Amino acid sequence: MSRRLARGVVPIIMNIDPALIQAFAPTGVLRASINSGNPILANRDAQTGEPFGVSVDLARDFAAFLGLPLELVVFDTAGKSVEAVSDERADFGFFAVDPKRGETIAFTNPYVLIEGFYLVHEDSPVRINADVDVARNRVAVGKGSAYDLFLTRELKAAQIVRAPTSPTVVRTFIEQDLEVAAGVKQQLQADAGKISGLRLLDERFMVIRQAMGVSRSRGEQAVAVLGDFVERKKASGFVAEALARHGIEGASVAPLA
Repeated sequence: MSRRLARGVVPIIMNIDPALIQAFAPTGVLRASINSGNPILANRDAQTGEPFGVSVDLARDFAAFLGLPLELVVFDTAGKSVEAVSDERADFGFFAVDPKRGETIAFTNPYVLIEGFYLVHEDSPVRINADVDVARNRVAVGKGSAYDLFLTRELKAAQIVRAPTSPTVVRTFIEQDLEVAAGVKQQLQADAGKISGLRLLDERFMVIRQAMGVSRSRGEQAVAVLGDFVERKKASGFVAEALARHGIEGASVAPLA
């Protein structure tokens, strides 16, 4: 975990309602839930273990906006990251918008759009997305990920096999000799580049809307302020610059609300 003000950013001095500060940071420290299992948005430095990425940049900038010290609470799966905010062990986080998660978390509009794709063996009879949902297919997904939640609702015949984390989906797919793997396009492409005999299908099966979120218990004002922050970060070019700085390809800045 890391506790600091946003790196390289001078805190904004403004009249912020003390009730808003209390809503966001009841402990006096703003705790950001970071999912390092989605490499498009967050990673750990191989040498130091320090988290970095688009979501980390946004977390630091939001802490600077509120004038609060920041603590990065890092998890290896989306499910754990969601639970931390839902249980108020963290104050806000970065999640794919999903109705199940929306029962406890209030989302902003998305700041980034990410595509979900299927990966199969080269000789698989699965050629298009419509071929996936049949009884003979077993589909590997990251447990608790946006893909898991979405496909649990959408797939009627295929069986879902849950890998421990999103980055281990392809390993689970290979080790258990499954028929299909589902996940972030870029992650699947990277894994397929290391293993021969695999191919991506040509069409995405979903677009993931990545947003910031806060527990619904924190109140409507907190939700509104967080939502306004996201819109300003998109409009200013902050999100686009963060994607470019971290070398992220294949993800796009979400349209303004």
